[in-house]
Amino acid sequence: MANNGFLLRARDFERVSRRFLPRSFFGRSLLIVLIPLLVTQAVALVLFYGTYLNVVSRRLSDSVVSELVLTMDMIEHAPQSTEWILSRARERTQLQIMFHSHQHLTTTGSTSVLGPMDEDLTHAIQMAFQRPCRIDWNATEQSVRIEIALHDGVLEVIAPRKRLDVGPIWLFVVWALGSSLLLFLIASLFIRNQVRAIRRLAQAAESFGLGRDMGPIHPEGAQEVRKAAVAFNRMQARVNRFVAQRTAVLAGVSHDLRTPLTRLRLSLAMIPTDGTIACADLRPDIEDMVADIGEMERLIGSYLSFARGEGSEEPVSTDLAALMQEVAQATTRVGGEVLAVHAEDHIIATVRPDAFRRVLINLADNARRHGGRMTFSLQRHDGMIEITIDDDGPGIAPSRRKQVFQAFSNGGSPTSGSGLGLTIVRDIMHAHGGNIALRNSPLGGLRVLLTLPA
Repeated sequence: MANNGFLLRARDFERVSRRFLPRSFFGRSLLIVLIPLLVTQAVALVLFYGTYLNVVSRRLSDSVVSELVLTMDMIEHAPQSTEWILSRARERTQLQIMFHSHQHLTTTGSTSVLGPMDEDLTHAIQMAFQRPCRIDWNATEQSVRIEIALHDGVLEVIAPRKRLDVGPIWLFVVWALGSSLLLFLIASLFIRNQVRAIRRLAQAAESFGLGRDMGPIHPEGAQEVRKAAVAFNRMQARVNRFVAQRTAVLAGVSHDLRTPLTRLRLSLAMIPTDGTIACADLRPDIEDMVADIGEMERLIGSYLSFARGEGSEEPVSTDLAALMQEVAQATTRVGGEVLAVHAEDHIIATVRPDAFRRVLINLADNARRHGGRMTFSLQRHDGMIEITIDDDGPGIAPSRRKQVFQAFSNGGSPTSGSGLGLTIVRDIMHAHGGNIALRNSPLGGLRVLLTLPA
């Protein structure tokens, strides 16, 4: 019950404070800077006022009162030398001491000044003389009038103000507030630059979410904000590439489906609707239609495989050597010739196993169709995991190596498939934070180099 009450009070405080706190990041950042700054200056002022100023004020008051007491003691022990003693006191202590006999104080107390000097001086006089007194701090700009009631008169003392006042406190207050204001202005300039970078990033994200492609944003501000801007640019490029690829694939699939659909329509239109027809006469047409349906299934399957390239499969720790051996055995079963599998042991990576298996199968199928013989290699190099697949096929010219990653780019070869294999491989590798590169193979064909973060 106590914990529930504490939680309710915390929520109420949060709800109330939310009304008064600024809602913008700029305002809250300034508040984070301003509050500690004011607290620091306030603590410094209190420490100065409570320690240094009090100690110095007490010492100044005690010094003046001690000199006054000493002068009065000398007059009491040598009354015939009163004038000489007062003259020497005026020269040495800068205190003008006068005695008014048969007079009385009409008022007592001290006029208030900023600081503890008035209280310290009053306390020192009362402790030394044990008599009522009156202190006028506003007698003149340069002096303080002190009147002490004695048993046979009033002792009047004119003391220089500089001997009792440590200096104008308002100078320290103005310095503290001025420095705080200056530091606050400087901090606000730096914070405004940081907030401007965050605001631009937020505007770019909102515009991109509304379908307005504003292009990549320029990274600026703090290191974390720059990293966020770079990550946003990468995400934006990836999403744009994803949309462009899917659009191109849909257009290609719809275009390629028209040919078999047209042939099916013509075949169905050519079938006689009257009389008796021998089944043998329809066999060629039926075989053609079945082939057209198979071609359509292959196109649709290729697109579905491409669309599932990044999928919703969860990444898990996977033994890449075992996965490579499994793909090599499957390739051998379908007619491919695997010359060698070079794999370092205990290479574990966090990948999507089914998606990564699809990568290796697609590359092995390409090698099998173009050459037939291939080698697999798995190793660590410079903090990365490298997988290479070499074949002895015709290879790909360097000028066309970027083009083959485009959807439906099969180079016009009838044995190249739908032209989505390398596109699927590239998307899956990018989804894993890796990359794919095409090189010349020592076997005379193509080398496919896959890199993954270790």
